[in-house]
Amino acid sequence: MPTAIQSIATDLRSHFAELEDPRKGNALLHRLDEILIIAICAIICGANCWSEVEAFGRAKEAWLRTFLVLEHGIPSHDTFGRVFRHLNPAVFESCFCHWTHAIWERLAGEVIPVDGKCLRGSHDTGSGKQAIYIVSAWANANRLVLGQRKVAEKSNEITAIPELLRTLDVAGCIVSIDAMGTQKTIAQQIVTQGGEYMLALKENQPHLLEDVQSLFLWADKIAYEDLRHAYTQTVNKGHGRIETRECWTISDPAGLALLADRAAWANLRTVVRIRARRQVGEQCTVEERFYISSMEDVGARTATRALYATRSHWGIENRLHWILDVAFREDECRVRKDHGDENLAVLRHISLNILQRDTTTRIGVHGKRLKAAWDTDYLEKLLRLSNA
Repeated sequence: MPTAIQSIATDLRSHFAELEDPRKGNALLHRLDEILIIAICAIICGANCWSEVEAFGRAKEAWLRTFLVLEHGIPSHDTFGRVFRHLNPAVFESCFCHWTHAIWERLAGEVIPVDGKCLRGSHDTGSGKQAIYIVSAWANANRLVLGQRKVAEKSNEITAIPELLRTLDVAGCIVSIDAMGTQKTIAQQIVTQGGEYMLALKENQPHLLEDVQSLFLWADKIAYEDLRHAYTQTVNKGHGRIETRECWTISDPAGLALLADRAAWANLRTVVRIRARRQVGEQCTVEERFYISSMEDVGARTATRALYATRSHWGIENRLHWILDVAFREDECRVRKDHGDENLAVLRHISLNILQRDTTTRIGVHGKRLKAAWDTDYLEKLLRLSNA
Protein backbone atom coordinates (compact mmCIF):
# COMPACT_ATOMS: atom_id res chain seq x y z
CA MET A 1 0.00 0.00 0.00
CA PRO A 2 1.45 3.42 -0.94
CA THR A 3 2.38 5.76 1.88
CA ALA A 4 0.67 9.16 2.30
CA ILE A 5 3.67 10.95 0.79
CA GLN A 6 3.67 8.56 -2.20
CA SER A 7 -0.01 9.38 -2.78
CA ILE A 8 0.77 13.09 -2.71
CA ALA A 9 3.52 12.62 -5.30
CA THR A 10 1.08 10.64 -7.46
CA ASP A 11 -1.47 13.45 -7.20
CA LEU A 12 1.09 16.06 -8.29
CA ARG A 13 2.15 13.84 -11.21
CA SER A 14 -1.47 13.57 -12.38
CA HIS A 15 -1.93 17.35 -12.56
CA PHE A 16 1.32 17.85 -14.48
CA ALA A 17 1.02 14.77 -16.70
CA GLU A 18 0.61 16.85 -19.86
CA LEU A 19 4.17 18.15 -19.60
CA GLU A 20 6.39 16.84 -22.38
CA ASP A 21 10.01 16.20 -21.59
CA PRO A 22 12.12 18.58 -23.73
CA ARG A 23 15.13 16.24 -23.56
CA LYS A 24 15.97 13.56 -26.10
CA GLY A 25 18.06 10.37 -26.26
CA ASN A 26 20.85 10.00 -23.74
CA ALA A 27 19.80 13.18 -21.92
CA LEU A 28 16.83 11.29 -20.44
CA LEU A 29 18.80 10.08 -17.45
CA HIS A 30 16.45 11.44 -14.76
CA ARG A 31 12.65 11.25 -14.81
CA LEU A 32 10.85 14.53 -15.53
CA ASP A 33 8.26 14.02 -12.78
CA GLU A 34 11.01 13.46 -10.21
CA ILE A 35 12.86 16.59 -11.34
CA LEU A 36 9.63 18.57 -10.93
CA ILE A 37 8.83 17.19 -7.45
CA ILE A 38 12.39 17.74 -6.18
CA ALA A 39 12.32 21.32 -7.48
CA ILE A 40 8.97 22.06 -5.79
CA CYS A 41 10.13 20.60 -2.47
CA ALA A 42 13.45 22.46 -2.68
CA ILE A 43 11.85 25.84 -3.36
CA ILE A 44 9.36 25.32 -0.51
CA CYS A 45 12.42 24.75 1.70
CA GLY A 46 14.25 27.92 0.68
CA ALA A 47 16.06 27.15 -2.59
CA ASN A 48 16.09 30.13 -4.96
CA CYS A 49 18.29 28.85 -7.81
CA TRP A 50 19.20 25.55 -9.48
CA SER A 51 22.43 24.97 -7.53
CA GLU A 52 20.44 25.33 -4.29
CA VAL A 53 17.81 22.90 -5.65
CA GLU A 54 20.56 20.34 -6.25
CA ALA A 55 22.00 20.96 -2.76
CA PHE A 56 18.56 20.34 -1.23
CA GLY A 57 18.20 17.12 -3.20
CA ARG A 58 21.53 15.76 -2.03
CA ALA A 59 20.84 16.73 1.60
CA LYS A 60 17.39 15.11 1.53
CA GLU A 61 18.15 12.17 -0.77
CA ALA A 62 17.28 9.52 1.82
CA TRP A 63 13.88 11.12 2.46
CA LEU A 64 13.22 11.64 -1.25
CA ARG A 65 13.87 7.94 -1.90
CA THR A 66 10.89 7.07 0.33
CA PHE A 67 8.56 8.15 -2.48
CA LEU A 68 10.76 8.66 -5.57
CA VAL A 69 12.76 6.03 -7.47
CA LEU A 70 15.85 8.18 -8.21
CA GLU A 71 17.39 5.42 -10.30
CA HIS A 72 20.35 7.63 -11.20
CA GLY A 73 20.53 9.65 -8.01
CA ILE A 74 19.97 13.40 -7.65
CA PRO A 75 20.14 15.45 -10.88
CA SER A 76 22.85 18.09 -11.13
CA HIS A 77 22.05 21.80 -11.12
CA ASP A 78 22.88 21.84 -14.84
CA THR A 79 20.18 19.21 -15.44
CA PHE A 80 17.58 21.23 -13.51
CA GLY A 81 18.61 24.33 -15.43
CA ARG A 82 18.44 22.65 -18.87
CA VAL A 83 15.06 21.04 -18.20
CA PHE A 84 13.35 24.22 -17.04
CA ARG A 85 15.06 26.33 -19.72
CA HIS A 86 13.43 24.24 -22.44
CA LEU A 87 10.18 23.14 -20.81
CA ASN A 88 7.17 24.55 -22.67
CA PRO A 89 6.03 27.41 -20.38
CA ALA A 90 2.49 27.58 -21.82
CA VAL A 91 1.86 23.91 -21.01
CA PHE A 92 3.53 24.25 -17.60
CA GLU A 93 1.31 27.25 -16.76
CA SER A 94 -1.77 25.34 -17.95
CA CYS A 95 -0.92 22.39 -15.68
CA PHE A 96 -0.35 24.82 -12.82
CA CYS A 97 -3.81 26.35 -13.36
CA HIS A 98 -5.36 22.86 -13.43
CA TRP A 99 -3.74 21.95 -10.11
CA THR A 100 -4.62 25.30 -8.48
CA HIS A 101 -8.27 25.08 -9.48
CA ALA A 102 -8.40 21.60 -7.93
CA ILE A 103 -7.32 22.94 -4.50
CA TRP A 104 -9.17 26.27 -4.75
CA GLU A 105 -12.04 26.45 -2.25
CA ARG A 106 -14.30 28.72 -4.28
CA LEU A 107 -16.15 31.41 -2.33
CA ALA A 108 -19.10 33.32 -3.77
CA GLY A 109 -18.11 36.88 -4.59
CA GLU A 110 -14.38 36.24 -4.12
CA VAL A 111 -12.24 39.07 -5.44
CA ILE A 112 -9.63 38.06 -8.04
CA PRO A 113 -7.09 40.86 -8.55
CA VAL A 114 -5.10 40.71 -11.79
CA ASP A 115 -1.81 42.61 -11.93
CA GLY A 116 1.68 42.45 -13.40
CA LYS A 117 5.16 42.26 -11.89
CA CYS A 118 8.57 42.74 -13.45
CA LEU A 119 11.21 40.08 -12.68
CA ARG A 120 14.05 42.58 -12.49
CA GLY A 121 16.87 40.05 -12.29
CA SER A 122 15.83 38.29 -15.50
CA HIS A 123 17.41 40.85 -17.82
CA ASP A 124 20.64 40.06 -19.67
CA THR A 125 22.56 43.11 -20.83
CA GLY A 126 25.03 41.02 -22.84
CA SER A 127 22.39 39.47 -25.06
CA GLY A 128 20.09 42.48 -25.03
CA LYS A 129 17.32 40.57 -23.26
CA GLN A 130 14.95 42.74 -21.25
CA ALA A 131 13.56 41.71 -17.88
CA ILE A 132 10.34 39.72 -18.30
CA TYR A 133 6.96 40.86 -17.02
CA ILE A 134 4.51 38.36 -15.51
CA VAL A 135 0.77 39.01 -15.13
CA SER A 136 -0.80 36.98 -12.31
CA ALA A 137 -4.31 36.33 -10.99
CA TRP A 138 -4.73 36.11 -7.23
CA ALA A 139 -7.65 34.61 -5.26
CA ASN A 140 -7.72 37.08 -2.41
CA ALA A 141 -9.76 35.17 0.18
CA ASN A 142 -7.93 31.88 -0.50
CA ARG A 143 -4.51 33.51 -0.85
CA LEU A 144 -3.75 31.48 -3.96
CA VAL A 145 -2.09 32.33 -7.24
CA LEU A 146 -4.62 31.09 -9.79
CA GLY A 147 -2.49 31.54 -12.90
CA GLN A 148 0.15 33.56 -14.68
CA ARG A 149 1.06 34.74 -18.17
CA LYS A 150 4.26 36.26 -19.45
CA VAL A 151 3.84 39.57 -21.28
CA ALA A 152 5.24 39.16 -24.79
CA GLU A 153 8.20 41.31 -25.80
CA LYS A 154 7.23 44.67 -27.33
CA SER A 155 3.75 44.21 -25.86
CA ASN A 156 1.97 45.06 -22.60
CA GLU A 157 -0.53 43.74 -20.08
CA ILE A 158 -3.48 44.44 -22.38
CA THR A 159 -2.58 41.41 -24.52
CA ALA A 160 -1.57 39.13 -21.62
CA ILE A 161 -4.65 39.71 -19.43
CA PRO A 162 -7.18 38.17 -21.88
CA GLU A 163 -4.92 35.13 -22.36
CA LEU A 164 -4.71 34.69 -18.59
CA LEU A 165 -8.45 35.16 -18.05
CA ARG A 166 -9.22 32.43 -20.60
CA THR A 167 -7.48 29.91 -18.33
CA LEU A 168 -9.53 30.87 -15.27
CA ASP A 169 -13.00 30.04 -14.02
CA VAL A 170 -14.15 33.47 -12.78
CA ALA A 171 -17.89 32.70 -12.64
CA GLY A 172 -19.40 34.28 -9.53
CA CYS A 173 -16.20 36.20 -8.73
CA ILE A 174 -15.24 39.87 -8.96
CA VAL A 175 -12.22 40.48 -11.18
CA SER A 176 -10.37 43.68 -10.25
CA ILE A 177 -7.82 45.21 -12.61
CA ASP A 178 -5.82 48.42 -12.51
CA ALA A 179 -6.25 51.11 -15.16
CA MET A 180 -4.04 49.35 -17.73
CA GLY A 181 -6.66 46.61 -18.03
CA THR A 182 -9.63 48.95 -18.26
CA GLN A 183 -10.51 47.93 -21.79
CA LYS A 184 -13.92 47.24 -23.35
CA THR A 185 -12.85 43.84 -24.68
CA ILE A 186 -11.56 42.76 -21.26
CA ALA A 187 -14.78 43.87 -19.56
CA GLN A 188 -16.78 41.91 -22.12
CA GLN A 189 -14.62 38.81 -21.63
CA ILE A 190 -15.11 38.85 -17.84
CA VAL A 191 -18.89 39.15 -18.25
CA THR A 192 -18.95 36.40 -20.90
CA GLN A 193 -17.08 34.11 -18.51
CA GLY A 194 -19.69 34.72 -15.81
CA GLY A 195 -17.74 37.11 -13.60
CA GLU A 196 -18.17 40.70 -12.47
CA TYR A 197 -15.54 43.39 -12.97
CA MET A 198 -14.15 46.30 -10.99
CA LEU A 199 -11.97 48.39 -13.32
CA ALA A 200 -9.94 51.43 -12.27
CA LEU A 201 -10.22 54.66 -14.24
CA LYS A 202 -7.21 56.82 -15.00
CA GLU A 203 -5.85 58.89 -17.86
CA ASN A 204 -5.91 55.98 -20.32
CA GLN A 205 -9.71 56.40 -20.43
CA PRO A 206 -9.83 60.21 -20.12
CA HIS A 207 -13.36 60.83 -21.45
CA LEU A 208 -14.92 58.11 -19.32
CA LEU A 209 -13.00 59.31 -16.26
CA GLU A 210 -14.25 62.88 -16.82
CA ASP A 211 -17.82 61.66 -17.27
CA VAL A 212 -17.72 59.64 -14.04
CA GLN A 213 -16.16 62.54 -12.12
CA SER A 214 -18.83 64.89 -13.47
CA LEU A 215 -21.57 62.44 -12.51
CA PHE A 216 -20.42 62.40 -8.89
CA LEU A 217 -20.05 66.20 -8.79
CA TRP A 218 -23.63 66.52 -10.05
CA ALA A 219 -24.81 63.93 -7.50
CA ASP A 220 -23.06 65.86 -4.71
CA LYS A 221 -24.89 69.05 -5.73
CA ILE A 222 -28.32 67.41 -5.61
CA ALA A 223 -27.41 65.51 -2.44
CA TYR A 224 -28.15 62.23 -4.29
CA GLU A 225 -31.87 63.03 -4.14
CA ASP A 226 -33.96 60.45 -6.03
CA LEU A 227 -30.73 58.83 -7.21
CA ARG A 228 -30.08 55.13 -6.55
CA HIS A 229 -26.82 55.18 -4.62
CA ALA A 230 -25.00 53.79 -1.58
CA TYR A 231 -22.38 55.07 0.85
CA THR A 232 -20.09 53.53 3.45
CA GLN A 233 -17.08 54.58 5.52
CA THR A 234 -14.34 52.77 7.40
CA VAL A 235 -11.82 54.18 9.88
CA ASN A 236 -8.60 52.40 10.83
CA LYS A 237 -6.20 53.57 13.51
CA GLY A 238 -2.73 52.28 14.26
CA HIS A 239 1.00 52.97 14.07
CA GLY A 240 0.41 56.68 14.64
CA ARG A 241 -1.93 57.20 11.70
CA ILE A 242 -5.65 57.40 11.03
CA GLU A 243 -6.93 56.13 7.68
CA THR A 244 -10.48 56.97 6.65
CA ARG A 245 -11.96 55.46 3.50
CA GLU A 246 -15.26 56.64 2.08
CA CYS A 247 -17.06 54.93 -0.79
CA TRP A 248 -19.94 56.22 -2.88
CA THR A 249 -21.64 54.16 -5.58
CA ILE A 250 -24.21 55.20 -8.18
CA SER A 251 -26.28 52.45 -9.78
CA ASP A 252 -29.13 54.61 -11.04
CA PRO A 253 -29.93 53.95 -14.74
CA ALA A 254 -30.80 57.61 -15.33
CA GLY A 255 -27.50 58.72 -13.82
CA LEU A 256 -25.46 56.14 -15.71
CA ALA A 257 -27.14 57.25 -18.94
CA LEU A 258 -25.14 60.48 -18.62
CA LEU A 259 -21.97 58.52 -19.41
CA ALA A 260 -21.28 59.12 -23.10
CA ASP A 261 -20.20 55.56 -24.02
CA ARG A 262 -21.89 53.52 -21.31
CA ALA A 263 -23.34 51.11 -23.89
CA ALA A 264 -19.84 50.16 -25.06
CA TRP A 265 -19.01 48.68 -21.65
CA ALA A 266 -20.59 45.28 -21.02
CA ASN A 267 -23.06 45.26 -18.11
CA LEU A 268 -21.84 48.57 -16.70
CA ARG A 269 -24.19 48.82 -13.71
CA THR A 270 -22.29 50.83 -11.11
CA VAL A 271 -19.73 53.62 -10.87
CA VAL A 272 -17.61 54.01 -7.75
CA ARG A 273 -15.77 56.83 -6.02
CA ILE A 274 -13.27 56.08 -3.24
CA ARG A 275 -11.94 58.91 -1.10
CA ALA A 276 -8.99 57.89 1.08
CA ARG A 277 -7.84 60.27 3.81
CA ARG A 278 -4.64 59.52 5.70
CA GLN A 279 -3.57 61.54 8.73
CA VAL A 280 -0.16 61.19 10.37
CA GLY A 281 0.28 63.74 13.13
CA GLU A 282 -0.51 67.14 11.64
CA GLN A 283 -0.10 65.98 8.04
CA CYS A 284 -3.16 64.93 6.08
CA THR A 285 -3.32 63.57 2.52
CA VAL A 286 -6.47 62.92 0.52
CA GLU A 287 -6.75 60.82 -2.66
CA GLU A 288 -9.76 60.08 -4.84
CA ARG A 289 -10.07 57.08 -7.15
CA PHE A 290 -12.82 56.16 -9.58
CA TYR A 291 -14.00 52.81 -10.96
CA ILE A 292 -16.57 51.29 -13.26
CA SER A 293 -18.18 47.98 -12.34
CA SER A 294 -20.65 45.37 -13.49
CA MET A 295 -21.62 44.57 -9.88
CA GLU A 296 -25.35 44.47 -9.34
CA ASP A 297 -27.07 47.04 -7.14
CA VAL A 298 -27.75 45.41 -3.75
CA GLY A 299 -28.98 48.51 -1.97
CA ALA A 300 -26.96 49.81 0.95
CA ARG A 301 -24.52 46.87 0.63
CA THR A 302 -23.38 48.01 -2.82
CA ALA A 303 -20.86 50.49 -1.41
CA THR A 304 -19.63 47.93 1.14
CA ARG A 305 -18.99 45.38 -1.63
CA ALA A 306 -17.30 47.98 -3.82
CA LEU A 307 -15.00 49.18 -1.02
CA TYR A 308 -14.12 45.58 -0.16
CA ALA A 309 -13.30 44.83 -3.80
CA THR A 310 -11.07 47.87 -4.23
CA ARG A 311 -9.22 47.20 -0.98
CA SER A 312 -8.85 43.51 -1.85
CA HIS A 313 -7.07 44.47 -5.06
CA TRP A 314 -4.05 45.48 -2.99
CA GLY A 315 -3.82 41.89 -1.76
CA ILE A 316 -1.93 40.98 -4.91
CA GLU A 317 0.70 43.58 -4.04
CA ASN A 318 0.96 42.87 -0.30
CA ARG A 319 0.40 39.12 -0.22
CA LEU A 320 1.96 38.08 -3.52
CA HIS A 321 4.39 40.52 -5.12
CA TRP A 322 5.88 41.73 -1.83
CA ILE A 323 6.29 38.17 -0.51
CA LEU A 324 7.92 37.04 -3.75
CA ASP A 325 10.47 39.84 -3.40
CA VAL A 326 11.10 39.53 0.35
CA ALA A 327 10.66 35.80 1.12
CA PHE A 328 11.71 34.36 -2.28
CA ARG A 329 14.21 37.09 -3.33
CA GLU A 330 12.61 37.01 -6.78
CA ASP A 331 14.09 40.29 -8.05
CA GLU A 332 17.59 39.09 -7.15
CA CYS A 333 17.30 35.83 -9.10
CA ARG A 334 19.59 35.74 -12.16
CA VAL A 335 18.00 32.73 -13.90
CA ARG A 336 17.29 34.21 -17.32
CA LYS A 337 18.16 31.86 -20.19
CA ASP A 338 15.44 30.70 -22.59
CA HIS A 339 12.27 29.87 -20.59
CA GLY A 340 14.10 29.33 -17.30
CA ASP A 341 12.94 32.58 -15.67
CA GLU A 342 9.29 32.09 -16.63
CA ASN A 343 9.21 28.45 -15.50
CA LEU A 344 10.97 29.25 -12.24
CA ALA A 345 8.24 31.86 -11.62
CA VAL A 346 5.67 29.04 -11.94
CA LEU A 347 7.63 26.94 -9.43
CA ARG A 348 7.64 29.86 -6.98
CA HIS A 349 3.88 30.25 -7.39
CA ILE A 350 3.33 26.53 -6.79
CA SER A 351 5.50 26.67 -3.67
CA LEU A 352 3.85 29.84 -2.36
CA ASN A 353 0.39 28.33 -2.84
CA ILE A 354 1.42 25.29 -0.81
CA LEU A 355 2.95 27.45 1.94
CA GLN A 356 -0.13 29.70 2.09
CA ARG A 357 -2.41 26.69 2.53
CA ASP A 358 -1.01 26.24 6.03
CA THR A 359 -3.03 28.62 8.22
CA THR A 360 -2.12 27.04 11.57
CA THR A 361 1.57 27.97 11.74
CA ARG A 362 1.80 31.54 13.03
CA ILE A 363 4.95 32.63 11.22
CA GLY A 364 5.53 34.36 7.89
CA VAL A 365 6.33 32.71 4.58
CA HIS A 366 10.09 33.06 5.08
CA GLY A 367 9.79 31.35 8.47
CA LYS A 368 7.66 28.57 6.99
CA ARG A 369 10.32 27.93 4.35
CA LEU A 370 12.97 27.60 7.06
CA LYS A 371 10.75 25.35 9.18
CA ALA A 372 10.07 23.08 6.18
CA ALA A 373 13.82 22.79 5.57
CA TRP A 374 14.50 21.95 9.22
CA ASP A 375 11.51 19.69 9.90
CA THR A 376 10.64 16.93 7.42
CA ASP A 377 7.36 16.25 9.24
CA TYR A 378 6.32 19.85 8.60
CA LEU A 379 7.35 19.58 4.94
CA GLU A 380 5.19 16.48 4.60
CA LYS A 381 2.30 18.36 6.26
CA LEU A 382 2.64 21.12 3.65
CA LEU A 383 2.66 18.58 0.83
CA ARG A 384 -0.49 16.96 2.21
CA LEU A 385 -2.17 20.38 1.99
CA SER A 386 -1.28 20.45 -1.72
CA ASN A 387 -3.15 17.21 -2.34
CA ALA A 388 -6.36 17.92 -4.22
